Amino acid sequence: MRAQLLHPDNIDAVLASMTLEQKAQLLVGGGNDGFAGSGAMLGHQKRLVAGAAGITVEMAGLGIPSIVMADGPAGVHIDSVREGTDKTYFATGFPIGTALASTWNTELVEQVGQAIGNETREYGCDIILGPGMNLHRNPLCGRNFEYYSEDPILTGKIGAAMVRGIQSQGVGACPKHYAVNSQESDRTKVDERLSAKALRELYLRGFEIMVREAKPWTIMSSYNQINGEFVQQSYDALTTILRREWGFDGVVLTDWTGVRNTAAQVHAGNDLMMPGYPQQVQDIIAAVGNGTLAIADVDTCVRGMLELIVRTPRYKAYPYSDRPDLAAHAAITRQSATEGMVLLKNDGDTLPLRPEIRTVALFGVNSYDFASGGLGSGCVNTPYVVDMVAGLRNAGISTTPLITDIYQSYIPFATKKLRADKDPLMWFLDQGQPKLPEMEVSDRLIETEVTQADAAIITLGRQAGEGMDRTIEDDFNLTAGEHRLIRRVSEIFRREGKPVIVIINSGSVIETASWQAYADAILVAWQPGEEGGNSVADVLTGKVSPSGKLTMTWPVACSDHPSTRNFPQPMSLYDYKERANWGCPIEFVHYTNHAEGVYVGYRHFDTFDRPVAYPFGFGLSYTSFEYSRATAKLQGDEVVLSVTVRNAGERSGKEIVQVYMTIPGGAVAHELKAFAKTRELQPGESETLTMRVPVRLLASFDETDSRWLLPKGEYSFAFAASSRDIRLTQKVRLNQYTEPVHPVLLPEE
Repeated sequence: MRAQLLHPDNIDAVLASMTLEQKAQLLVGGGNDGFAGSGAMLGHQKRLVAGAAGITVEMAGLGIPSIVMADGPAGVHIDSVREGTDKTYFATGFPIGTALASTWNTELVEQVGQAIGNETREYGCDIILGPGMNLHRNPLCGRNFEYYSEDPILTGKIGAAMVRGIQSQGVGACPKHYAVNSQESDRTKVDERLSAKALRELYLRGFEIMVREAKPWTIMSSYNQINGEFVQQSYDALTTILRREWGFDGVVLTDWTGVRNTAAQVHAGNDLMMPGYPQQVQDIIAAVGNGTLAIADVDTCVRGMLELIVRTPRYKAYPYSDRPDLAAHAAITRQSATEGMVLLKNDGDTLPLRPEIRTVALFGVNSYDFASGGLGSGCVNTPYVVDMVAGLRNAGISTTPLITDIYQSYIPFATKKLRADKDPLMWFLDQGQPKLPEMEVSDRLIETEVTQADAAIITLGRQAGEGMDRTIEDDFNLTAGEHRLIRRVSEIFRREGKPVIVIINSGSVIETASWQAYADAILVAWQPGEEGGNSVADVLTGKVSPSGKLTMTWPVACSDHPSTRNFPQPMSLYDYKERANWGCPIEFVHYTNHAEGVYVGYRHFDTFDRPVAYPFGFGLSYTSFEYSRATAKLQGDEVVLSVTVRNAGERSGKEIVQVYMTIPGGAVAHELKAFAKTRELQPGESETLTMRVPVRLLASFDETDSRWLLPKGEYSFAFAASSRDIRLTQKVRLNQYTEPVHPVLLPEE
């Protein structure tokens, strides 16, 4: 059959005209500049768009162009400087996933997605590899900063908003990592072992909501195994659940993996093997030839690829500019970052800063080397990062010259030393801003600073990235030096009646119980993007009232999470090799048992009434809010929830209302089912919020009959300011709801 040029209306004809070799080539990425054992880490791709994560194969004779995939999800990860030109290709560094989710504002997240999608398109890319949709199972996961929450409903709703925003610009999103990619330790092979209930209710639910509500063009299949089977080779994960149960009709592409069982991956429904190796093309041809792979499976994947390609900017010959509006996007990141910041403590109305506070003593290395984002593929090559010195100065607040000069002199030295001492295995330190060691500050220096400053600000920084999980000591917990710094600054400044404010510049949870008494105010800034210092200053000065709330529980101790007992702990490469040589699987590395089941985050702490540092959904404001006139009614197949929120304070602000449902006799105390955020309310102003929840999202998973089940009965809906701050309650009688699903991905007996 004579070849035809690809067109949206002739996909079947083009497919019929393709040779088996052409089909196999289309299913194997063309972006690997390394070799089969390398894994083709990010930044290797230099064709079409330098620094992009990967490309597909061009077939000019069929009118099939290469399409380009760029890393995300906090912005477009490409090379900012390139050989042979003085032109720069910087991208906007947007707030990380935890920061965006902490806004609880789907409209705002969608706007951020629109900006990311615009830069994706204008830099000649077709798909951005994000958002990150994995659950915060434990605070030690190295990539929690990319993800949204410990709760699947919040994860799904925020993820759907991001996907809608990105794809509104005519480019594709690629939510990842589907599914149960809960740790970085041995991430390419670890077997995540968990119950069907935990899998369905927690680890798949967010992906399901996002797929049903936002219809992503693509999804990335994760490296790991689920209950003994690699996700990338799991027909049940990629076809039975994703496509048949949820209705996904896009392309599944692998995470950047070496050669595996290519035939099994294609049969499972992996349409595209990334980054792609010549051997995989031959694997497909050979498997079809010997009958171990059906040509129908190949054709299904090829058709999906062709349907994707005709949607892309490169197929449509979009004249990308390489000049997105970075100034406009900087304004978006500045505003979105402020709305996600969480005020944990504010004794005596320390914040916003009083007008008489004009000079502050700024402590902590991250005040001067402010982290805009995390490490690895989730970082962005930004044109600049506004630190705390610049942000405060832009807000009319100066920093004391002596300590500022000392820190600013220390930063270049510490940076060079860290690079020189870098472990070559820690490749991700070259992707983003690594955490610099904290500088020792003497009591004499603090005594000098207190005479020059009206207040002290201490920034505590943490950094994490792909490939390594966090440690409890000196990471989740503060270092001895950080403890001493907070204690001595607090003692010396408070003695003079001057406030001490702590800024947390981290993408993940840290321990606060042992030191929070030394601070008058604590603000979680997260890693808020390139405008970070300006965004923090906007909140500190009261230009913006903080309205973010926590999307994960902050425990008193990391060990309070039951999953910590089944989470990888630090192990040297030597110890790892020694134990691996024993010939037996290493617990938490080769496999991880999710013994905690559904008791993740607040589902554990609230059900068993365990003490926490700060509960899920917690966040202070510069004003206060009253709830009234709550209603809950069944309308068709939805429960319609309504509540009126009034600003009862003296400053403007926004409030987030969370609705938790209690299931009589259920496994957990309550579960988040809906949320909404008010507009900016002036003092005395009210707004009525309405939330609609499909009855199917109220059901729990019944493992015995492999179905979603909501028994007939009366259910309580709590309107709350956090999971532990219930304001009003309404009850609704509901009929039984059942939805059978396939009994797949079950744990081994």
